[in-house]
Amino acid sequence: MVIIMLGAPGTGKGTVAGILKEKLNIPQVSTGDIFRKNMKEGTKLGKLAESYISKGKLVPDDVTIDIVKNRLDEKDVENGIILDGFPRTVKQAEELDKILESKGKKVDIVVNLTTPKEEIIERIVNRRVCSNQDCKTIYNIVLNPPKKEGICDKCGSELIKRKDDNVETVEARLENYFEVTSPLVEYYEKKGNLYSTMVSKTINKLGQDVAKELVEKLKNK
Repeated sequence: MVIIMLGAPGTGKGTVAGILKEKLNIPQVSTGDIFRKNMKEGTKLGKLAESYISKGKLVPDDVTIDIVKNRLDEKDVENGIILDGFPRTVKQAEELDKILESKGKKVDIVVNLTTPKEEIIERIVNRRVCSNQDCKTIYNIVLNPPKKEGICDKCGSELIKRKDDNVETVEARLENYFEVTSPLVEYYEKKGNLYSTMVSKTINKLGQDVAKELVEKLKNK
């Protein structure tokens, strides 16, 4: 099963994808995590990615497509994958369709999350992420704080604030998202595999609630 997570930064894609990974037992692959790992290690790819990400811009299509193509060749994703952060442009979506077709697969469902802009900014500024790459649990120090400040409930690792989780970068990322990525909603809507839902405290519906709905939907598919 191939699941794609769509939505602007801060809509809860990582939270929903993490729960789906656990409940459906298929790997979650985040291009952002791959880039951050390389940035931390100071690799050539990491330096290239940082030059774009630090300004709130998207990493070029060709670089991202190659990374995902290589990841899809790995054994652990043979029975399914949750793509979080890819595709981000129609070109990437078209290339993904070709890659999957060559493997006799297709995109099964595209989960599109929406959240009001002011709520997105509030969430991202207050977001903390587990530093353990095998855990990567996401917290919000206002909405979903850890039991012990600065420490992950699940594995006991330190919680960190991402460098790009600030108001200026978030606003740039949102502007970029709506300009470049939102056409993907129309692309997948035409294909008939889009599932859109709002994630917002104003309607008392958070990522955990969406994930629960999706697990039921996909298990009965």
